[in-house]
Amino acid sequence: MLPIIGFIIVFAATLGGFVLAGGHPAVLLHVSEFVVIGGIAIGIVVISTPFSTLKLTMTKVMGALKGGLTKAEGADLLKLLFEIFTLGRKGGVIALEEHLSTPKTSSIFSKYPSFVNNHHRIDFLCNSLRPIVDGRVKPDQLDEVLEHDLEAKEEEADGPIHVLQLVGDSLPGVGIVAAVLGIINTMAAIAEGPEAVGEKVAAALTGTLLGIFVAYGFVNPLTSRIKANNGMELLYFKAIKKGVIAFATGLAPIMAVEISRRCLDHTVQPAADELEEMVKGAGATAS
Repeated sequence: MLPIIGFIIVFAATLGGFVLAGGHPAVLLHVSEFVVIGGIAIGIVVISTPFSTLKLTMTKVMGALKGGLTKAEGADLLKLLFEIFTLGRKGGVIALEEHLSTPKTSSIFSKYPSFVNNHHRIDFLCNSLRPIVDGRVKPDQLDEVLEHDLEAKEEEADGPIHVLQLVGDSLPGVGIVAAVLGIINTMAAIAEGPEAVGEKVAAALTGTLLGIFVAYGFVNPLTSRIKANNGMELLYFKAIKKGVIAFATGLAPIMAVEISRRCLDHTVQPAADELEEMVKGAGATAS
């Protein structure tokens, strides 16, 4: 929600200052400039971006507009890990098999919609636990395996950042292209008189304004917000990794979850006392 509020402030401050200076908003409405700048920007994205990255970019943009990782999501993760680790401790890791095979219908996973509805999170946790259940790796080998997964996730998450940075860097130049096209149009209309020339020059300058305004007022700040969200999400996955490794090495479930808690970003990280209450609320004894 905060990014949307920020966009409104940027737009209102720009338009409000223009009006206070005696300008009329209607003179900024030149459809041809919007078509040139918007069309070229879309074309740049289509040319430079694989379809999979384009889909991820849209997902990241929507996530940034909604705000990002919440404290409730952090709490859900820790409670889920505690239940999984407790079951693995009491019934042996083989008891986790049915939950890992069908996490969508698992009696444990289904309690936490913020986790089970995100296939990236499910896949990472299940893929982290499955080698332990199958006995394919030793606990001391798991760290390196999961680190490769995290590196791949980080690189994938950087894709939308590169796309938006390209658009942000290109928009001022695209605005100049629109302005030059407008000046060419102006030169062809000199014979129509000062009023027509003035209108066309205003349209050309609007193109330059629009390119710079959208780049620095919207695209670049949104890119920074997505970077911040990516950092929080990476810590979220790191919390899963560290918790799973701690569980695999034989630490008690509550201690393994405590290690996960310490990995989370401080804005979504519950206090140690809160963790104790949460795991009790999850239906198990935190000991």
